[in-house]
Amino acid sequence: MTMENRSADSDLINREAHMEEARDVVAEQEEETKERGAVGSIEKIFENTKVPSWKDQLTLRAFVVSLVLGVLFSFIVMKLNLTTGIIPSLNVSAGLLGFFFVKTYTKILEKAGLLKQPFTRQENTVIQTCVVATSGIAFSGGFGSYLFGMSKTIAEQSNDNTSSHNVKNPELGWMIGFLVVVSFLGLFSVVPLRKIMIIKFKLTYPSGTATAHLINSFHTPQGAKLAKKQVKALGKFFSFSFLWGFFQWFFTAGEDCGFIQFPTFGLKAHENRFYFDFSATYVGVGMICPYIINISLLVGAILSWGLMWPLIDARKGDWFPADVSSSSLHGLQGYRVFIAIAMILGDGLYNFLKVLNQTIRGLIKEFQDHSSELPVAKDQILSYDDQRRTHLFLKDQIPTWIALCGYFGIAIISMVTVPHIFPQLKWYYILVIYIFAPVLAFCNAYGCGLTDWSLASTYGKLAIFTIGAWAGAEHGGVIAGLAACGVMMNIVSTASDLMQDFKTGYMTLASPKSMFVSQAIGTAMGCVISPSVFYIFLKAFKNLGQPGSEYPAPYALVYRNMAILGVEGFDALPKNCLTLCYVFFAGAILINIIKELVGKKWSRFIPLPMAMAIPFYLGSYFAIDMCVGSLILFVWQKLDRIKADAFGPAVASGLICGDGIWTLPSSILALCGIKPPICMKFLSRKNNGRVDALLAS
Repeated sequence: MTMENRSADSDLINREAHMEEARDVVAEQEEETKERGAVGSIEKIFENTKVPSWKDQLTLRAFVVSLVLGVLFSFIVMKLNLTTGIIPSLNVSAGLLGFFFVKTYTKILEKAGLLKQPFTRQENTVIQTCVVATSGIAFSGGFGSYLFGMSKTIAEQSNDNTSSHNVKNPELGWMIGFLVVVSFLGLFSVVPLRKIMIIKFKLTYPSGTATAHLINSFHTPQGAKLAKKQVKALGKFFSFSFLWGFFQWFFTAGEDCGFIQFPTFGLKAHENRFYFDFSATYVGVGMICPYIINISLLVGAILSWGLMWPLIDARKGDWFPADVSSSSLHGLQGYRVFIAIAMILGDGLYNFLKVLNQTIRGLIKEFQDHSSELPVAKDQILSYDDQRRTHLFLKDQIPTWIALCGYFGIAIISMVTVPHIFPQLKWYYILVIYIFAPVLAFCNAYGCGLTDWSLASTYGKLAIFTIGAWAGAEHGGVIAGLAACGVMMNIVSTASDLMQDFKTGYMTLASPKSMFVSQAIGTAMGCVISPSVFYIFLKAFKNLGQPGSEYPAPYALVYRNMAILGVEGFDALPKNCLTLCYVFFAGAILINIIKELVGKKWSRFIPLPMAMAIPFYLGSYFAIDMCVGSLILFVWQKLDRIKADAFGPAVASGLICGDGIWTLPSSILALCGIKPPICMKFLSRKNNGRVDALLAS
């Protein structure tokens, strides 16, 4: 399973970021296999290695390592989730660190003569699946989107009705309870279809396939040596990033203090959020994301903060009242938020229709002539690899009755418990969602196997608008829509995640049973760990969710305003805002159509609307960081492409992990009331003179 599958609103960006890379890995592996023939096949390498039973693949050491890494990655994902919402693929880090920890442990036991069970690629697959399932809840749980969007903090920014039926403040108990009853349903919805998806249709699932190739390579002698060097590089940059975060903390004693406020391009540019904020996290994210993602973010920032917002701000008093606060949605903030929403919806609608069209065409062709449009081998004679993988994949069956009982049992429990958590979300709303959910889960899982795109957030938005409008404003339609979004999104997201796991397990000879159990355990851990991590953030950082704060949670405001639009309509928008929304909605669709028409050669130079929309609300500081990461990788590849390709992801992961894990001690310091000793601020020469004069008087 990959991190991108567990997605809220930036899922399309993450998919775009990883899709081409995953497809390239798959294409290269297939070409390599053809050149080597059956004698050089992957499974020939492991021919004399015994495949452990599905129970032996589920070891205690695997889940201990998964728990430790799950907590680590949950902090990282939560930090990214509450800042920009862009979550890079962390599956490489999960697989690499899982391999390193268990391999080191087993080597020590082996030297001591105490090793009873060797470390296998199947166990490695179990670890990665469990880790990413655990930390993935930090994203799909909606802590930076629909769930936090219910809070009074976000409702006040939306100028929304903050009465009790329109607000649900985060509390640890109900968050854990809600996630437990909605996160498991998707696991059971597509289990009966695993043979059809993997064996009959031979769906590619590029991310799952690429992950399998990664794990297979770790367990060859050459791969083990490279993995050891990669872990060393990751550890080195992890230490640097952690210490850099610690160093920066000393200079953040007050608001607008520290390196994050460094006016890199001047004070005027800083006012319009153009500056480099020295974030190791986003430099690392930029190294992982493709160049077009980072350039798209920068183009969006220049278009919005460089051109549009200054021009609209000049219309103050005409287009919107001059006396409204900068954070009011009746002022400039309204244009920022709703134009970004329009672009997100336009891009999401286009990609939903595109994937739906490909899914329908693929299914029709499959059932008509038993062939597939998918990029798989055309000859019908199974290779040695496929024969062995198919045999073992079909060996351990998950009984269909377990899937059916699990689905209906959890559905009944959910219909009883969720309305107690959210009285606005009636049981019959949930029943309607669960009636349509298996079909939508199948479409998402099939489309993901075809295109590597998970459209979970698109289905979530559909639930926001339909259930919110059904409930109505007077009956808490905003909360009902946001809660319905969480129910729907978790089901369809988990379904595609599990099918990706099955593909990875198929190619590493891991049992479907062990994959299912691993994801279930990882999901259970995530349902407790992720809300706990979010609660730490909530208590440690009092301005969480506020514009301009360290953790603004931008998508929480976006999702709440989507719910308001679905319930109340467009009456509250500032003057000309709706017209601009129509323009940018159509523009997002048009850009996608142009990308499709010009072909792959030229489409890689056309920005992505979804990525462009993010800085419309946040500014460009993180885009600049990510472009610096891209520049570092670009120069490195020019100097030594082999080393850059081998160690780039490890270096990037180290930068992300080190800065991300610093959040834990900084949260503890904040909870203990320990504040940094220094405030580093930057003033203009004129203001500095005034301060000096004031101090001298």
